Amino acid sequence: MALTIRHGRIAALHDLSALVPLAHWQGEQGVLVRTDDSLDDVVAKIHLLSVIAIEFPQFTDGRGYSMARLLRERHGFKGEIRAVGEVLRDNLFYLSRCGFDSFVLSSPTEPSKAIESLSAFSEAYQASVERPQPLFRRRAA
Repeated sequence: MALTIRHGRIAALHDLSALVPLAHWQGEQGVLVRTDDSLDDVVAKIHLLSVIAIEFPQFTDGRGYSMARLLRERHGFKGEIRAVGEVLRDNLFYLSRCGFDSFVLSSPTEPSKAIESLSAFSEAYQASVERPQPLFRRRAA
């Protein structure tokens, strides 16, 4: 089951069986993208998708972060972006800043602890999907 956390609350639990690998996708609601898949194939059908799951083969693989940002910022994807695979609670804050709004943790974690990790830091210096202005620009305004 996938846990979707929005605005610091559990929004939904999802069955992962509705996702298929990109190579087998034939118009289902959601697609599973591996970090070595071409994002161009997803973008060509983005208007048909409600969920894009990005699989992290290792927690140290940062390509999924870039894919989520590109989907949100360059391609305007408004649906759910779900992190699956080697997803750790410690990564949730950073994943959410890149556009992920749903997470399947690789190790059992209490939902309340996962929600706490989304607000691990009170402020971030860098721009993000959720806050496009870096801190110095927000302070100047």
